[in-house]
Amino acid sequence: MELRQLRYFVTVVEEAGFTRAAQRLHLAQPGLSAQIRQLERELGQPLLDRSGRTVTVTAAGAAVLPHARAALASAQQISHTVDEFSGLLRGQVRVGLISGAATEEFDVAAVLSAFHHDHPQIGISLTEDTTDRMLAAVAHGHLDIALVGLTGAPLDDGFGVDIVFETRLQAAVARENDEFGDRIALTELRGRSLICLTRGTGIRGVLEHACAAAGFEPRVDFEAAAPPLLIQLAAGGLGIAVVPALGPDQAAAAGVRLADITEPDLVGQLALVWRVDRPLAPAAKVVLGQLRIALGR
Repeated sequence: MELRQLRYFVTVVEEAGFTRAAQRLHLAQPGLSAQIRQLERELGQPLLDRSGRTVTVTAAGAAVLPHARAALASAQQISHTVDEFSGLLRGQVRVGLISGAATEEFDVAAVLSAFHHDHPQIGISLTEDTTDRMLAAVAHGHLDIALVGLTGAPLDDGFGVDIVFETRLQAAVARENDEFGDRIALTELRGRSLICLTRGTGIRGVLEHACAAAGFEPRVDFEAAAPPLLIQLAAGGLGIAVVPALGPDQAAAAGVRLADITEPDLVGQLALVWRVDRPLAPAAKVVLGQLRIALGR
């Protein structure tokens, strides 16, 4: 008994005849009939009743049919499993990362290094860019996975999203600046000289969306690609930096004072994103799983 004979049998049953089954299988009808008869001889029972206008199953054929379908499904699953395993032996994984996020807390490099150690034959590429550009790259298939800062704008339903980090956004000013205390309303930033990440980043998007809802456009006079430089500019008295929350010791060491931005509270989020409306390559699935475990901690 061979799998192809079971496939031929199932196809004849589904098409209720040899002619249409042969066309579907791209076989000559005599050859198809010969294979089915050989299967019947091996099983010792007729599986098909050929006496009517259409071909039907016999009692034995009806009993065999679900097992034949199950055997074919199992064979297909074996093929899929082998394909996935083969995918881990070759290919390329393309990962995107927002600028400045490669810290000890988000040690993407360690995850990629461990993956490379286990699968040295897989190519890995890592790109640093803004959230907007990386979301577009994931959407168009140029990146498999990206760690981005969410802007608050809704994402397309085709994205999978796993939020790995949340933080309040704070206003940082030079230590000697005593214009306000430990809280500042968003509207108090109207017309002020602000220091912020570049357009297309998550924090900048959160700030711009909140200001638009409050009826004004933020005045951003200084831009930088990573929060540490924003803090340095604020410490130099160049304006108010909008940054992720810092601990008191970090603020003191950097020479800044901090105030929570309120009314509304602003929250920054980092998230892993990928496409769920098309299959990820096996290697990319493994990298995504390892990133979710590592960053989720």
